[in-house]
Amino acid sequence: MADKAGGAAEGADPAAATAAPPEAIRAVPVRHYGRYVAALVAIAVLVAIVYAFSQGKINWGAVPDYFFDHRILKGVGQTLLLTVLSMLIGVVGGILLAVMRLSRNPVTSSIAWFYIWFFRGTPVLVQLMVWFNLGLVFQYINLGPIYKDYWSSFMTPFLTALLGFGLNEAAYMAEICRAGLLSVDEGQTEASHALGMSQAKTLRRIVIPQAMRVIVPPTGNEVINMLKTTSLVSAVQYYELLRYAQDIGQTSGAPVEMLFLAAAWYLIMTSILSVGQYYIERYYARGSSRMLPPTPWQRVRGNLLSFGRPKGALG
Repeated sequence: MADKAGGAAEGADPAAATAAPPEAIRAVPVRHYGRYVAALVAIAVLVAIVYAFSQGKINWGAVPDYFFDHRILKGVGQTLLLTVLSMLIGVVGGILLAVMRLSRNPVTSSIAWFYIWFFRGTPVLVQLMVWFNLGLVFQYINLGPIYKDYWSSFMTPFLTALLGFGLNEAAYMAEICRAGLLSVDEGQTEASHALGMSQAKTLRRIVIPQAMRVIVPPTGNEVINMLKTTSLVSAVQYYELLRYAQDIGQTSGAPVEMLFLAAAWYLIMTSILSVGQYYIERYYARGSSRMLPPTPWQRVRGNLLSFGRPKGALG
């Protein structure tokens, strides 16, 4: 039987042994007609909006004429300054309040809870107006031998805006920091204490670096929101971007156009902050994911390089 099998193998057709491999499967992508319809509807709505705005008597030439006006640039600087200082107060105050809220001391925990409850429960515009009008109730501010002056001289529009935004932001940052600290596993703290690390060193070396992955994204959103919220300080007579734009609009006879100009500057600043937030989040994502998300430039470069590749090509 073995001889017969060997003879059959020797007498096999050589062409059958070198047969062509099976043809590659031709994958036909599924056509999503709903996407085309949605794209057409979106384009139609966009065209309708552009057409509606083109019918108005808007002097679009006034926007580039005043875009780099010295008053507008000064307003941009004041807006950024107020945003940075208010967020600095908010972050420092938020960290302190978060630690107080997590404390086992019922007094400090209750004080932090009351602070957060009050400042989160009242509108920031109301808080600004309260700080601004306290001079109607208090004629002097008397801190004993440290400081004494008229309230109207002490509570300037800038200090009103700084206190209103900073103290309000501290309440929101406290909850963000508390959520970040609670996100770290308790075993990390127990292990550090077992190694002889103090509570402060454990918080600084172990807990906070891991909590930053949870704290950074909402903090970036708070910074962007703070930048836009600074437009409310025009109600307390502080000059920033919106207030300068409104004044230029009244003197130039183009009030609506100056509002469009202010909106354009806000978009520029928030876009820059959004890019910075992305890179900070990417930095703190190290160690938590095997592959970091691509940067915007890497995405653009990958899309450009993929244009010349044939469909289905790999590598």
